[in-house]
Formats: sequence, structure tokens, C-alpha cells
Amino acid sequence: MSHHLDSPLARQDPRLDISDVYVFRGGTGTVFVMNVNPLSGGGGFHPEARYEFRIDTDGDAVEDRTYVLTFADRDPDGDQAFEVHRIDGAAARFRDSAGTVIAQGRTRQELIGTGGARVWAGPAADPFYINGAAVGAVKEAVANGTPVDFAAVDHGHATNLFAGTNVGAIVLEIPDSAFDVAEIGFWGTTALATDAGGWRQINRCATPLVNTIFHPDDSQRASDYNTTHPTEDRLLYGPLVSDVVTKVVAAMRTNDDPRAHAQQVVDTIFPDILRYRIGTPANFGFAVRNGRGLTEPSPEVMFALVLNKAVPLGIDAGSAAGVPGPDFPYLAPPV
Repeated sequence: MSHHLDSPLARQDPRLDISDVYVFRGGTGTVFVMNVNPLSGGGGFHPEARYEFRIDTDGDAVEDRTYVLTFADRDPDGDQAFEVHRIDGAAARFRDSAGTVIAQGRTRQELIGTGGARVWAGPAADPFYINGAAVGAVKEAVANGTPVDFAAVDHGHATNLFAGTNVGAIVLEIPDSAFDVAEIGFWGTTALATDAGGWRQINRCATPLVNTIFHPDDSQRASDYNTTHPTEDRLLYGPLVSDVVTKVVAAMRTNDDPRAHAQQVVDTIFPDILRYRIGTPANFGFAVRNGRGLTEPSPEVMFALVLNKAVPLGIDAGSAAGVPGPDFPYLAPPV
């Protein structure tokens, strides 16, 4: 899995669970995708929540712009009215900032907002694909500091764990002219209104599989990761990641200096943000990481990064629930 139902907190209401985020070049600008509610995509979006697209424009892992979507209750047809707010500057960091409404509409409709922004929200086929046996073997090896049991990964009969499943998707396409920088950082968050009148962050997602690989999905640690901020990553999670990667790489003998490799992993994934150069093709690859496209083999990339050894999935993008298309909103219809 990527971040599908990755913690006890996320599983309390899957509508708030971000399974994946993507950022890539679209037809008219930069596309940001947030997928939630994995395995079904049903039930719509939470009407008491914020779905937040956080963007860093100066490389300090602090948001300088946030796009926020809020949804009304579902109508008899299952659709929801929603608004998109843009918040800039220091105010982008705080959930009590109102910002400016740039689009209003309903789910399952393509909207054109202020400044040419395009927005779509609704159910879609999950583009993520993974061999369940492979991720299970990697998680076990990392947790125990033991070699990956490759015999448990059945490449001859590999199937996608999420074949035939849907997500709730939000797609924003922002014209390049809206950015006055060459490179941005992006991560997604969800937050739920509290009885006390504030907000509680429920989930965050950027680099695929980070929480899944390093934090058992039944642990408090996994829930805690979802509630923190990228600026805290090195301090809170760097030592743990360094330790477990050192042990598993030493056990697998894939690097002569396991501790140096582990530090490279920490430096690569933290702060947990997707970096993207405006106007360029996305490439979440083995040697280069620039955004993340909808069909890239992100599990294989992450496994190779952590283990310093390839773990083939035995499947490719053709195994995904649906085939993304070239036109907005890019995701395949729900299955």
C-alpha cells in the first residue's frame, strides 16, 4: 500500500485518509492530486473537514500557499457542493485563515476558477498499484532488521492489491503564471473540526510509502506521523529511520557502509515533501525525483532507495484499477 489506511487514526474515518498525492505537468499548468477514502471511494467527502494542498515556494518546508477545499453535506444524488480557498503568505500556515474563494461548484463537475484554476472532485479509479506480498516482505524486513524474504514475493502470479478499487479524488490544476518560482514543494493534509472549535490534523501525505514502510499500521507511531509537520521530520523520525535502515541493509549486505546509506535515505525522504520543478515532466524515479506522475512505479523506487536493492513488483501500471488519461481531470472513472 502507499498510505492506504495507514494508521489507527486514519481508519477512524477513511474519508480523511489520504492514500496518495501526486504533482505533475498537466495540459494547462501544474496538477495537484489528492486521493482519499481508499478501497471504496464511497461516502463522498467529510462535510466537517478541510482538504488542504500545502505548497512551499522557498525551500524551507513551510507552506507559503495553501489551497483548501471544504464540502457541504451530500444531497440525495450523492453529490456535494464545495468551495476552494487560496491562502497566501504566513496565513497559509494557519487553519483559522479564510483566504480567498477561487472556485465554487459541485462534485463530479469540472470547474474553472479564478485565474484559470481548474478543479474537480469525486470518485475515481485508484491509480496506485502494488504487489501486496512485496510490501509485506519489505515491511517485515525493515521492522525486524532481517533480509527480505524474496521467496514470499510471488512474481509469477503477482496481482495488484488495489485492483478494482476506487478513491475519492480531488484534482487542482493551477496555471504556471500563478507561481513566480521555478520549484515548489507539495504535501497534502486533512483536518477535522473539533468540539472545542479548532482543528485536528488527521492525515498527511507526500512521498509514497514513508509511513507504511517505517511505522507499523497498527501503531500509535503511525497515527502520530500523520499529525506532525514536515519541519519536524528529521528530529522526530530521522533517528528511527537511520537505525532501521542501517540494520536491514547490514542484514542484506547491500552496502559496505550501512550507516552512511541510512543517512542518505534520511536526507532523501525528509522533510517529507514532493519537490517539483514548474513546467517540467514529473519523474519519481530511481535516480531523479521530480514530482510524481500517476503511473510511475513508486513502490519499486522506494524499496530500492531503502534497501539499496531492487524488489520487483511483477506488475506495472497496466494492473491499476483504471488507466489515467491525457485530459483533465486525468484520473480514470470509478470502476
